[in-house]
Amino acid sequence: MQGRWFGRGTRLLAMGTVAVTAVGLSACSSSSSGGAQATGEQTITVAVVDNPQMVDIQKLTPDGFEKAHPNIHVKYVTLDENTLRDQVTKDVAASGGQFDVVMIGPYEVPTWALNKWIVDLTSDASNDSAYDVNDLIKPIKDSLSVNGKLYAVPFYGESSFLMYRKDLLAKAGLSMPAQPTWTQVADIAKKLNNPATGMAGICLRGKTGWGENLAPLDTVVNTFGGQWYDTSWNAHLTDPAFKDAVNFYVNLIKDAGEPGAANFSFNECANAMQQNKAAMWYDATVGASVIDAGSSPIAGKLGFAPAPVDKTSNSGWLWSWALSIEAASKHKDAAWTYMSWATSKQYIDYAGKKLGWASVPPGSRYSTYSNPDYQKAAGDFAKPTLDEINSVNVKQPGVSSQPYVGVQYVGIPEFEDLGTRVSQEITAVIAGQESVDQALQKAQGYAADVGKNYQ
Repeated sequence: MQGRWFGRGTRLLAMGTVAVTAVGLSACSSSSSGGAQATGEQTITVAVVDNPQMVDIQKLTPDGFEKAHPNIHVKYVTLDENTLRDQVTKDVAASGGQFDVVMIGPYEVPTWALNKWIVDLTSDASNDSAYDVNDLIKPIKDSLSVNGKLYAVPFYGESSFLMYRKDLLAKAGLSMPAQPTWTQVADIAKKLNNPATGMAGICLRGKTGWGENLAPLDTVVNTFGGQWYDTSWNAHLTDPAFKDAVNFYVNLIKDAGEPGAANFSFNECANAMQQNKAAMWYDATVGASVIDAGSSPIAGKLGFAPAPVDKTSNSGWLWSWALSIEAASKHKDAAWTYMSWATSKQYIDYAGKKLGWASVPPGSRYSTYSNPDYQKAAGDFAKPTLDEINSVNVKQPGVSSQPYVGVQYVGIPEFEDLGTRVSQEITAVIAGQESVDQALQKAQGYAADVGKNYQ
């Protein structure tokens, strides 16, 4: 089954587009990524997701990058996660070369590297002493590598945890356990939920997409003892543990979640928290860099707890939005020059000074966490983020053994399509259009068909 790619839109990249014009790259280091030494003007296109940190880098590129590299000019086009995945997957699979640099993650890297759709960056990163590849956080770096070779460099890394309003809990006479269970979180959410004032007890993703609602839901499935497949590739989406997890997630949204949850993802929940419309939020650890940054109206009012659990000791996911070079790119040297800046210690330092240290891209480099400025600004969530990243077991995140690598996704090419189809059923349940039993019966059929390919 390897070497194949399936599907429609996936969590491939949340992309934006960067057009980079390079005029005589004599100022750039020579790249071993396969591109000829650049001469004359060029334009490279970079695809990125529409998350806040990627919006920040667009603001900082003219003075932070282009002034230092006057022969390279960058233009960004930013799209939502699902649209980006769809467009980038089509381009890279067809060797279209529409994009030179693409933002992808641990799910894409193994298959894309095997298919030779993306460039091996090992020599580029290792030969660039200023880049300091050994500073990359190991679980994140390993998730972007295949057989010891690096195919993408992390813009930021993340796990998942619970973000909550300390002031609202205190006002209600509630306290957050050091390691909360999902039952405890649900109880707190229901007590904080107040539709009359527009305050949801918790915000959870409901939007369709395998990297949207399935990301948090799959961590609930794992810790409740459920699994997509056993080691013989039999599907288990109608098993009691899987069903219990989905019922719990859906009921928590209905009882204490945000109105219109079927349309909510990361950005919508971040906005709800900052607009005093949600008291808690379970999502990516990078969310802390958004809602607890100096510019946020709720900065300083937040607490952070590990991903809630049921039957496991931890349940956070592992992800990185990372930059890679399309094999079809005609401007590989310029692409690496840009990437080596965007994912460097120097960029993090520049972003910290310009935008505030709490909002710099987290989870990518050890040096960020030893930086006194970052420790001071992000002290409440810096250690919890690193602890969550280091606690993830991507080979067995749940109770039972699994035949694939992945926490919030199934690490097979078919999951791009399979996950999207299952997530559509989950969204339908959240929207009240079908029952959990109906949705999982369909999902079981989808998953069983895919599992047969591996039996």
